[in-house]
Amino acid sequence: MFSYCSRMTHRSNQRLASLSGRGATINPDGRFEAGQRQAEDDGWGPPDDDAPALKTETFADTSRTIIARNTSPDIGFDRSINPYRGCEHGCIYCYARPSHNYLGLSSGQDFESKIFVKHDAANLLRQELARPGYRPAVLALGANTDPYQPIERRLRITRGILEVLLETRHPVTIVTKSAAIVRDIDLLERLAGMGLVHVDISITSLDAGLARRMEPRAPTPERRFDAIRLLRRAGVEVGVNMAPVIPGLNDHEIEAMVARAVAAGAGHVNHILVRLPHDVKELFEAWLETHFPDRAARVLSLIRQCRDGRLNDPDFKSRMRGSGPFAELIHRRFAVAIAKAGLTRRRYPDRVDLFRPPRLDGQMSLL
Repeated sequence: MFSYCSRMTHRSNQRLASLSGRGATINPDGRFEAGQRQAEDDGWGPPDDDAPALKTETFADTSRTIIARNTSPDIGFDRSINPYRGCEHGCIYCYARPSHNYLGLSSGQDFESKIFVKHDAANLLRQELARPGYRPAVLALGANTDPYQPIERRLRITRGILEVLLETRHPVTIVTKSAAIVRDIDLLERLAGMGLVHVDISITSLDAGLARRMEPRAPTPERRFDAIRLLRRAGVEVGVNMAPVIPGLNDHEIEAMVARAVAAGAGHVNHILVRLPHDVKELFEAWLETHFPDRAARVLSLIRQCRDGRLNDPDFKSRMRGSGPFAELIHRRFAVAIAKAGLTRRRYPDRVDLFRPPRLDGQMSLL
């Protein structure tokens, strides 16, 4: 697969802001490439307004395993599944973008238009859960890229995974910014009845215009609140992720976000400070200059104040929270708003006593 990907053609490292429905305004070469290219306008190409629409392409991901393991001390799970590599939502701040560099692709518009699909995800999961040495623990669905991005409507990879988890009575936590999760509410309701599922809906802003610029192909904030209400009616434990908090762009919405989350039925609200690893910094800076040129310098300055003078901090102790007075102010505002609302802390589903390994011969177990 990697040799194939390395031969894929890149769009030039040029401004592509005129392409509607896309987040990144540039498409830089990956950091593992032998050389870097810079586009120059020779006057013969079409004007930006005539740039062709960037179509989404899908490719088969031929991974032989489906469960990814981690030893990160700052997250509450040690295993996860990502049905897709790349994400069509196009969130400009996405920390997963640099993962496309391992495929010989750009973390810019390649990441949001060249999507790799794990078509055999359900079968691979069944095989891994059936191994004699497997010990169940909460499994995170969508920890890297969104399991309910637009192509899930047609491919139903995530639904197939949930069907296996329901069959085996395996605990799962789901993170998504898509209202499309309600299409699987029949499965989620049954998992919830056994205390086996928890959902976090990511909502970055209450401002639909700002959300559309940051997350061009994600559902509107209002549709995500509707999804929270529907999930709660079905008995599913659900919370809100205000992730990321971007100083100077959406931090003024903290108290309002908590209030809206409570009104929709969310049981808790989490937050993560924006982090910009590798060339996500370059993508984010270019995006700011395109959409918010009047405050770009201010936003970047505030982020640096929360990251010890940098735009990213990879340290496990501070990468989610940041450091310094401005970061501490953000955390205190959340703490006060959450306390006033009477919200509880997020709890991952921890029931493993119901787990039953799948049968690989197609027969159901009598036990």
